[in-house]
Amino acid sequence: LTVKKHLRAQTIAAENHLPCIYLVDSGGANLPEQDEVFPDHDHFGHIFFRQANLSARGIPQIAVVMGPCTAGGAYVPAMADEAIMVEGQSTVYLAGPPLVKAATGETVSAEELGGADMHTSTSGLADHLAHGE
Repeated sequence: LTVKKHLRAQTIAAENHLPCIYLVDSGGANLPEQDEVFPDHDHFGHIFFRQANLSARGIPQIAVVMGPCTAGGAYVPAMADEAIMVEGQSTVYLAGPPLVKAATGETVSAEELGGADMHTSTSGLADHLAHGE
């Protein structure tokens, strides 16, 4: 249902040449149900196609990351024109600390891996650091 709402908001933005604002707080898709998330053009993967098209048309896109943003959802703020992250609350990464530990043996905190401070000062993924919602 969230995907359908997301796609509808993008459609309205495109049809009316309005900015598209994404309020992002997603731990990623429920993997046991992923066969229902990606199967056609009205599902999750199409969000990125539409983001690229909105960008090509010059329609501004703003992502406000207010919580964890993991896996596919991490591309939304990365592809937006402006991204805002909330200090001590927002994280953006493709895979979290447990997967980093399993893959590399390195222990890293969520904040170190993809927190608001890191993305606004080091990686450049986010443009603005908010001190609260």
